[in-house]
Amino acid sequence: IVHLQVLLDRAGASPGVIDGFDGANVSKAIAGFEAMQHLPLDGKLDALVVERLGDDKHVIGPYIIAPDDADDLVSEVPKDYAEQAKMDHLGYTSIPEKLSERFHMDIDLLHALNPSAKFSPGETISVAVVGAPKTGRVKRIEARRADGQLVAFADDGDVLAIYPATIGSEDNPSPSGKHKVNGVARNPTYEYNPRVNFQQGKNRTKLTLPSGPNNPVGSVWIDLSEPTYGIHGTPEPSLIDKTGSHGCVRLTNWDVEELASMVKPGVVVVFTE
Repeated sequence: IVHLQVLLDRAGASPGVIDGFDGANVSKAIAGFEAMQHLPLDGKLDALVVERLGDDKHVIGPYIIAPDDADDLVSEVPKDYAEQAKMDHLGYTSIPEKLSERFHMDIDLLHALNPSAKFSPGETISVAVVGAPKTGRVKRIEARRADGQLVAFADDGDVLAIYPATIGSEDNPSPSGKHKVNGVARNPTYEYNPRVNFQQGKNRTKLTLPSGPNNPVGSVWIDLSEPTYGIHGTPEPSLIDKTGSHGCVRLTNWDVEELASMVKPGVVVVFTE
């Protein structure tokens, strides 16, 4: 499953976190790859999918932990927004957390591959060998609620990339219809307003939470023309399409960073059932 997840990730059909477990996100990624390859869509790993996916590169390889991998870490990220607002940066809390996101992995898989590692600078560890981010120009985006997927289309109508996504929830539904991208904010702060957004804990006043990968909207905010809504990252990538969002479209940080590099203001975003 790790092998399959890495190959899908390289192909632009994101399985979300690479964790070694089969499930809905893997099946959706296979179906996404089938769409990209103009194959019949069934989400099953048949011989033709295997043939199209295959390459001769290793899926697990060595990585030497660099000194700057220990930079910008924080001791902890409290759950309470009022406490987060007091911090300077909502960074990673450990080298394993930082590297697991860099290599699109679940942190438990990183530990499983390196059971004796201390994760210190200079140490060689095993990581997933993911590919370079997809490049191109996104013409249109579909946020498919029922499928829990976000699909990016190129100018010619072909699927450019596909991502598992958390799209709203029963209590906080996402918008409907057609909208547009206003712009992209990288490393955004987060403006919490309980009167506009939602109630978090006992916080009843506006708060500004600092930037960082563990910010509530992660490392990127793609602003939509529907006020207060956007496509953004997450501090908990393993929960993508497993728990609800507050109406927005939530991707893993690495997926939304890739998508952000391919969109411009004016790109159409359609919410479908």
